[in-house]
Amino acid sequence: MGNPSKMRASLKDGVVEVKALMQHAMENGRRKDEAGNLVPAWYITDVKFQHGDRTVLEIQLGTPVSKNPLMGFRFKGGKVGEKVTLSWVDNRGDTRSDVVAIG
Repeated sequence: MGNPSKMRASLKDGVVEVKALMQHAMENGRRKDEAGNLVPAWYITDVKFQHGDRTVLEIQLGTPVSKNPLMGFRFKGGKVGEKVTLSWVDNRGDTRSDVVAIG
């Protein structure tokens, strides 16, 4: 399991804005270490944001995404105090899930 994501969800004029910083090394498999050996690929492959039982954003990532990806998006239908859940899986099978309340 990765380090906790930093998340924020705020409501303004009926629109929820979500920002999430996912803590992950996101190695592409092409970088070499100090000894000249390739660092194995290790990156997030699937990301899902849910508001209650509804999926509000689902994406697939690959090797070109930088370390500690930052994502932001908006959706309608949330209320203050309701929860937004971020879940991700990486190419090694590691998972992470974090929850934030809409403020």
